[in-house]
Amino acid sequence: MKKLRVATAQFENASGNKAYNLSVIEEIVKTAAAAGADVVSFHECSITGYTFARNLDRQSLLMLSESIPDGPSVQALIAIAKKHDVTILAGLFEKDEQENLYKAYVCVDGNGLIGKHRKLHPFINPALLPGNSYTVFDIKGWICGILICYDNNVIENVRATALLGAQVIFMPHVTMCTPSPRPGAGFVDSTLWLDKEANANRLRTEFDGDKGRRWLMKWLPARAYDNGVYVVFSNPIGMDDDQLKNGCAMILDPFGEVVAECRSLENECVVADLDPETIIKSGGYRYRNARRPSLYGNIIGSAHYSFQEVAWIDKRF
Repeated sequence: MKKLRVATAQFENASGNKAYNLSVIEEIVKTAAAAGADVVSFHECSITGYTFARNLDRQSLLMLSESIPDGPSVQALIAIAKKHDVTILAGLFEKDEQENLYKAYVCVDGNGLIGKHRKLHPFINPALLPGNSYTVFDIKGWICGILICYDNNVIENVRATALLGAQVIFMPHVTMCTPSPRPGAGFVDSTLWLDKEANANRLRTEFDGDKGRRWLMKWLPARAYDNGVYVVFSNPIGMDDDQLKNGCAMILDPFGEVVAECRSLENECVVADLDPETIIKSGGYRYRNARRPSLYGNIIGSAHYSFQEVAWIDKRF
């Protein structure tokens, strides 16, 4: 199996402006293709925008959503892929023939749709239904998977995708710089973005601190390391509706090391070569081969007690 050259991107999307977002996607694809990339990956809902959808009613979300692969945005993405001879991954809101709504992420090349994942844990809008299956497909002989944003916080999803054979997992996000119970979390002051050049040092400090990258690096490398897979993380930079996002699109190897990362405050992509030999040498590859599912298959597949439930049960005995 040959090496695979992958690019991951960050860009500032425009809420609801699919034509604009697709134009930026094409510019970045052009840059990545010139760097020899076989694959270019963009963030969650990169075609439509994301955070603004929390305020849409069902009818508005239906109007924003498209069928896959026949909708105009996926067809435009296929045309871009064909023009630049690359494989592209990008996200949008999907509606099916029954007008069910999903958060979707597609993989296309110049010949059409290769793969589609529906987010397993959507929450930005109550009209969205969860996907009910894992997603694996082939890109140039590599087995690839997709998990969207919160899907990756449930570690069983990453393990299951790896057990289905994935050597690369694309992890599109719109994340960081939002309030959370975790220590140090919170918004980054969006007024800093009004003059990002003058405020570059303050922005970088905020983006790399507990609100942003420092939190990401507590868990993202573990997903790659524990499963012995390459991780392709993408995330927007700049304003997504009224929230400022910090980018940091990156590629991690199966040892959990960052091998390429976007570090500017601009629309940007970075490229890395994925080597199959690195997977075989990784600890996660050995750990998967050492598994004993008979010990824990029933436990992992069973319902669990919450902390509060366990505390209540303990008081009874």
